[in-house]
Amino acid sequence: MADLAAGGLTNKEIGEQMRLSPRTVGAHLYRAFPKLGITTRAALRDALTRLDGRLATP
Repeated sequence: MADLAAGGLTNKEIGEQMRLSPRTVGAHLYRAFPKLGITTRAALRDALTRLDGRLATP
C-alpha cells in the first residue's frame, strides 16, 4: 500500500486496486507516517527509496 501511495495514487485509487475503502487506506497511512518519521507522500517515496537501497546492498 505504501508503495502505491508513494507512486502518486490517491487513497481512492489504492482502495480500488486493493479492494479497500479509501478511509481504510488513509487510516493505514496515517499510522505508518509517524513510524517512518514523515508527513508527506513525497517523503514516503524518499523513505521507501532509501529502504530499497539498504535492502539491495549485500
